[in-house]
Amino acid sequence: MAKIKKGDLVEVIAGRDKGQQGRVLQVFPKENRVIVEGVQRVKKHTRVGRTERGAATGGIETVEAPIHISNVALLGPDKKPVRVGFREVEVERNGRKKIVRERIGRRAGEEIEL
Repeated sequence: MAKIKKGDLVEVIAGRDKGQQGRVLQVFPKENRVIVEGVQRVKKHTRVGRTERGAATGGIETVEAPIHISNVALLGPDKKPVRVGFREVEVERNGRKKIVRERIGRRAGEEIEL
């Protein structure tokens, strides 16, 4: 189970955008990187072209680049960075008991929700 997921509110704790907060737009688990809304913005040059209607496309765009997952911290319910742990909880569904892992904040020990 991942500690940081798509849709989480995170804060950048290292790098040029240190202190900024934003939502996780995309997670790349194999590369250990995430894309955070409004963070690590870079200029991307794309080839200029035309659409069928004649509108120009391309040029210089500003997009978010991936940032290493160790440079972001998940924000807890109190909007402060928190380390993430897991707790196994027994849940009963359709008359069967099942063990489910839920993410918890290490500081307060409370569940972290999206």
